[in-house]
Amino acid sequence: MRTITYLDGTWSEGNTPLMGACTQAGWLGHTVFDGARAFGGLIPDLSLHCDRVIRSAKVMAMEPPVTAGEVFEIIKEGIRRFPHGAELYIRPMFWMEDGLMVLKPESTRFALVIQEIPLPPGEKGFSATLSHFRRPSPETAPTAAKASGLYPQATLALREAMQRGFENAVLCDVMGNVAEFTGSNILLGFNGELHTPTPNGSLLNGITRQRVIGLMRDAGVTVIERAIRPEDVREADEIISTGNYAKVQHINRYEDRDLQPGPLFHKARELYFKFAEGQRLD
Repeated sequence: MRTITYLDGTWSEGNTPLMGACTQAGWLGHTVFDGARAFGGLIPDLSLHCDRVIRSAKVMAMEPPVTAGEVFEIIKEGIRRFPHGAELYIRPMFWMEDGLMVLKPESTRFALVIQEIPLPPGEKGFSATLSHFRRPSPETAPTAAKASGLYPQATLALREAMQRGFENAVLCDVMGNVAEFTGSNILLGFNGELHTPTPNGSLLNGITRQRVIGLMRDAGVTVIERAIRPEDVREADEIISTGNYAKVQHINRYEDRDLQPGPLFHKARELYFKFAEGQRLD
């Protein structure tokens, strides 16, 4: 898996060290990131990911040393360092270098990591189970940012699910309503309609989620955002995952139920990749 890193105006190969032992982010976690994709010469919604990482940094009281437009251009430069059409995972990130509990926003630094990681096969799907871990509320964590500190809980939930024989987990919010998978959003099919949790500050209102919802509505599919209970997931005709890493996937097993890819999944995936064809690098 080839990896390149942009730091302080220079590109390097491999796992480039970013932080020292006294870096504020290294031991107090003041870090944000975003994830984008490039594949087949396509860069779907790349500008939106650049905008979001800047917003995340500002939510965390940072002062980004680059603009969203500059991040966009650096990413394009990095993509061109790989063979044309390579399947890439793109991670811009900001962190605070100095300060203890008193933050020093002016010490914000920027790096970009691009890794050659294939898109997971769309038809394979994955299995999932309900986790006892819950997503935090906006009153308890900086959920308006894509903050790195929000992810240890998700990775622990994923580990728990894998130990139980599943590949992913569904997390609820503090009210007990379904929020999302460990790293992607959830949509449920009921009688030809899509139902999905209302963004309430606990779940990440993902860029791919918003794109798929818009495309499906434009295609005439009813999409309802509402409170989703765990029993709704058990009763759904089909379960769909949307996220940057794998784009649109179906769930092939939920708890003790085996599921097949359904018509809503096929439509969502078809519409998304048709949209992506119009988002070319050059």
